[in-house]
Amino acid sequence: METYSNYVAGEWKAAASGKTRDIINPATQEIVGKSPVSSLEDLDQAVQAASEARIEWSRLSGAARGDYLYKAANIIEERLNDIATTMTKEMGKTLPEAKGETARGVAILRYYAGEGMRKVGDVIPSTDSEAFMFTKRVPLGVVGIITPWNFPVAIPIWKMAPALIYGNTVVIKPASETAITAAKVIECFHDAGLPKGVVNMMTGSGSVIGEGIVNHPGINGISFTGSDVVGKGIAKGAVERGAKFQLEMGGKNPVIIASDADLDKAVEGTISGAFRSTGQKCTATSRVLVHSSIKQAFTDKLISAIQDIKIGNGLEEGIWMGPCSSEAQMDTVLSYIEKGKSEGAKLIYGGNRLEGSAYNQGFYVEPTIFDEVDSGMQIAQEEIFGPVIALISFNDIEEAFNLANDTPFGLSASIYTENIGAMLKFIDQVDAGLVRINAETAGVELQAPFGGMKQSSSHSREQGEAAIEFYTSIKTVFVKG
Repeated sequence: METYSNYVAGEWKAAASGKTRDIINPATQEIVGKSPVSSLEDLDQAVQAASEARIEWSRLSGAARGDYLYKAANIIEERLNDIATTMTKEMGKTLPEAKGETARGVAILRYYAGEGMRKVGDVIPSTDSEAFMFTKRVPLGVVGIITPWNFPVAIPIWKMAPALIYGNTVVIKPASETAITAAKVIECFHDAGLPKGVVNMMTGSGSVIGEGIVNHPGINGISFTGSDVVGKGIAKGAVERGAKFQLEMGGKNPVIIASDADLDKAVEGTISGAFRSTGQKCTATSRVLVHSSIKQAFTDKLISAIQDIKIGNGLEEGIWMGPCSSEAQMDTVLSYIEKGKSEGAKLIYGGNRLEGSAYNQGFYVEPTIFDEVDSGMQIAQEEIFGPVIALISFNDIEEAFNLANDTPFGLSASIYTENIGAMLKFIDQVDAGLVRINAETAGVELQAPFGGMKQSSSHSREQGEAAIEFYTSIKTVFVKG
């Protein structure tokens, strides 16, 4: 069993305390490896390293920084199978999904490597005819990155890549549950030859390292993906000391099934959106709003299709859905199922921890469907982050839009309809940062802005060209001879 280390100033280092944490395979409860339990002393070293590397890194041309990202992308691509297998062992995602996510990380790096050759400012006319005025984008400095376990390759890379290409240095705290996957990704950056201190990785608890990043005076910006409760605390801490912050905090995402929807496509999209990755996506389908005239037909098709889902260890061939990422996450999902029952929703499919020789050592929950759900119920308002959906009926499209907006979140939403007018109204009226037509709620392309409305985000956007808005500041320059 291997013990992994922190990465600071170009070297792999154990935590100062010498303490480690076991990482458990949620499909088998076997120990995958050990990761450091770091302290503020370790964090100080990482921030110091990033600070010392900052000036030289920012002085490189964008093209030179891009070359490093290209090299890292090529190395990750070469090690794709190993990284993806580690991801599946750590958090349960099926191997095909893990491979797809790792390939996406490669694509993100290549995309941002190209950003090094694109403009970082604009010429602005001056009222003084003898002067020249322009803007240029400058890096924030040291950026602290805090990432979750559900996308342990894609999310760290879609934060690190723009941070680096725009001239920042990085201190990243990955989720403890997927620290080995993170270490293998960072190893690729190391082998790509990045200068010492440009990227630093620190594993440990959120209450120590996460809060330490938020409060550290040497960190100029913080990018976080995780729960809304933690995110609000990060925002408060960042505001108090004047640090820039960016938050992505989940969703309670609706799919609307209109009366004219293609039911086969709608069922396929609902199942994929709700149950792939065991529902552990911030864009996962959680609420299914169905027109009353087609509800029974849709529900029958939905249940029939769910019965074909093959559940098990994500490393095994043919498995479509793996376990919850941990025992704690499984317990959370099961507690919400009990809440749904107690609130009066009708459990029409699933709702149990799976049992039997194939499941007893893992944290498996059946795909679960509640019917007769009221929009005010907890299972219709709070993010469950598991394979649970709530069916809610509506009678006209305006009612559906109101129901879709009836949560504190606004990350993603989709609609299945053939009516162009309904599509356009949906785009305009639904409060979500990502809207999809005749497609599942989950999924965003790397070149497109990503983020939510309401309590789903800090109203900033990640990925694509939008990333430059967070990772840089604008400097206005006035030149007169």
